[in-house]
Amino acid sequence: MAYDATKMKDWQIAEAAEANMPTPEEWRERLGLQKDEMLPYGRISKLDFMKIFERLKNRPDGKYVEVTAITPTPLGEGKSTTTCGIIEGLGKRGLNVGGCIRQPSAGPTMNIKGTAAGGGNALLIPMTEFSLGLTGDINDITNAHNLAMVALTARMQHERNYDDEQLARLTRMRRLDVDPTRVEMGWVIDYCAQAMRNIIIGMGGRQDGFMMQSRFGITVSSELMAILAIARDLADLRERLDNITVAYDKKGKPVTTKDLEVGGAMTAWMRNAINPTLCSTVEYQPLMVHAGPFANIAVGQSSIIADRIGLKMFDYHVTESGFAADIGFEKFWNVKCRYSGLKPHVSVLTTTIRALKMHGGGPKVVAGLPLPDAYTKEDLGLLEAGLPNMLHHINTIRTAGINPVVCVNCFATDTPAEIALVRKAAEAAGARCAVSTHWGDGGDGALELADAIVDACKEENQFKFLYPMEMKLRERVNNVARVVYGADGVSWSAEAEAKAKAFEADPKYNEYATMMVKTHLSLTHDPSLKGVPRGWKLPVRDVLIYSGAKFLCPVTGAISLMPGTASDPAFRKVDVDTATGKVRGLF
Repeated sequence: MAYDATKMKDWQIAEAAEANMPTPEEWRERLGLQKDEMLPYGRISKLDFMKIFERLKNRPDGKYVEVTAITPTPLGEGKSTTTCGIIEGLGKRGLNVGGCIRQPSAGPTMNIKGTAAGGGNALLIPMTEFSLGLTGDINDITNAHNLAMVALTARMQHERNYDDEQLARLTRMRRLDVDPTRVEMGWVIDYCAQAMRNIIIGMGGRQDGFMMQSRFGITVSSELMAILAIARDLADLRERLDNITVAYDKKGKPVTTKDLEVGGAMTAWMRNAINPTLCSTVEYQPLMVHAGPFANIAVGQSSIIADRIGLKMFDYHVTESGFAADIGFEKFWNVKCRYSGLKPHVSVLTTTIRALKMHGGGPKVVAGLPLPDAYTKEDLGLLEAGLPNMLHHINTIRTAGINPVVCVNCFATDTPAEIALVRKAAEAAGARCAVSTHWGDGGDGALELADAIVDACKEENQFKFLYPMEMKLRERVNNVARVVYGADGVSWSAEAEAKAKAFEADPKYNEYATMMVKTHLSLTHDPSLKGVPRGWKLPVRDVLIYSGAKFLCPVTGAISLMPGTASDPAFRKVDVDTATGKVRGLF
């Protein structure tokens, strides 16, 4: 049954649906899992990835469905909502379907974006647990990441306080001679805490640490989150956690987590995080949660591990990529699929008519004020002006050789003429187009979308990567900028170009993936530029190295690894009913 999403808030729909949510034992029977393949955590369970995959390794893979979107706007596109809607729609068709979405960061949950559970009747449950830490994966990453910094800063203090003989005798350590001006890692916390972007640590006496500049990032931007998303198994995770570059010594040699002898302890913190968590849609289809968000500053994909077992467990497995096709899909295409060896059957491009109107030059939206009439009344001219953004993303997906399906995530104010205009443009560009009302109607509203996906999956595609791994870093970035972003080229700062040349001169970096760091709010580096801007170059100001994940990360524009909390954050509305202990106000 569909709830009245026009009268009930998301947390109220979730609360009503959770009353009949399957128990871990019911899930085990329904999914055909063995008893030792589920690790219960209250109302939900972890799935023992290795045991499930070993038992099902000879079963053919199901169909692989990826979900992305047009360039985000403050009006919202509803990618997680669409992911849930697709699963519900395929479920209504009687198909064996499941999926995986990413775990939300506490930063946006308590800020302006809110949780990432979907919405209305296309919602993940249990919503409160999902929004507030779930089974602790992000907490584990926070602890493992910060342990590396504890190991580094303690080592720097002891090396300052002792000579070589004392260091060897008292600490059983060799001198690493870390350059305090070349510490690559910072600390992490899973909030949008702009006051911690730049800090001084170690103030006090000689026993109070090593005094130097440092910084905090948001946890989900940590290299450890990227490693969780792309690791294939526990052994792969362990190896990668030993190879993280924490700093450089005074001769320019990398100082790694292995040098600090901390990789094993970091793995111990993350030993449970490697297993996906099994949750549910409000219509009780299985939906896993694994890895985290922020495709603008991280990989932003649900995990390879979850996709591997989902493709064995389900005939249709739906996975979500962060933000728009220029960011999340590009990383899915050229990084995740390359690392996993998996080939997608279809990519779903989520769009809304009101977001396209903003790309067409629609008026600014101010939080807390009513939407301007342009977004709630028919305006074919404004909509047509915004269609190039959708067409650009369709072309990106087609460049990868993947069959695109455009999902028009409908609002009640969308008119038949507006829907027809979007459909005509999408089909002319070579994509299927389906209208979906999953927010209001759940799976019943996503049947057209489900049918379009099934049809697309029947067709063979010509999946191919944008560039070969042999291509040098600057050429790769130029390809991404021109083909995916629509830039005229790339301009490199002196520092970024020097780093790029050094990486290109060392053959070992040929196998490193290129992980672009760019704003999600525009095809360009400038978040204020909507639509499909022309006549611009992509400025690259730095190149970060994630040697555990094996990523080289060109940083564009003024993007920060620590977002800020806004003036009217969501945490002001969140509270607990002291009579029942239930959380209210999440959205």
